[in-house]
Amino acid sequence: MFEQIYRKVISNLENNLPTWLYYHSPEHTKYVLEKTIFLAEQERVSGRDLYLLKVAALYHDLGFIKGREEHEQKSCEIAAEELKEFDISTQENETICKMIMATKIPQQPKTHLEKILADADLEYLGTESFPEISEDLYKELLHDRPNLSRQEWNEIQVKFLQDHSYHTNYCKVHCEAIKAAHLADLKKKVRKDTLPGTP
Repeated sequence: MFEQIYRKVISNLENNLPTWLYYHSPEHTKYVLEKTIFLAEQERVSGRDLYLLKVAALYHDLGFIKGREEHEQKSCEIAAEELKEFDISTQENETICKMIMATKIPQQPKTHLEKILADADLEYLGTESFPEISEDLYKELLHDRPNLSRQEWNEIQVKFLQDHSYHTNYCKVHCEAIKAAHLADLKKKVRKDTLPGTP
């Protein structure tokens, strides 16, 4: 059953997402699904809960096919409609939607499952892949904000990393220190760019 949902959602993403979504791409959804499964294992989540988590991970950014604004809510609406044909109850659909909404910035997950999906979505902040992935996000933002300078982008990232917190034990232990190192690097760049006469 999950394989059918996977194929349906990934096909939808690959065929209908705008090409300028360098960050919110089908690859991002696959990455978040992979990290969701990994974090669920670390957090000892299995069975039906794991199944619902995986479905929420697949759908969490599908709303982008209808536009960036309130894409989480759009994702919920698409999921509610499409999942009728699969064996998912109305109550389970609500659980999936709450998990999707937990990825909305600023993240405010409440349940254990919501915390796992929220962390899977931003796990990259505390990994060595951060510079490369954040560059994709910068390129994506330039579509709507072509005048967004590198300096402004670095300042946005500093604030974002300062405001962000991980929610699962695994990410707190394994990702927080790496994220702090990225934050320190970004602060140096911002200081360098703001000092007059700096080469």
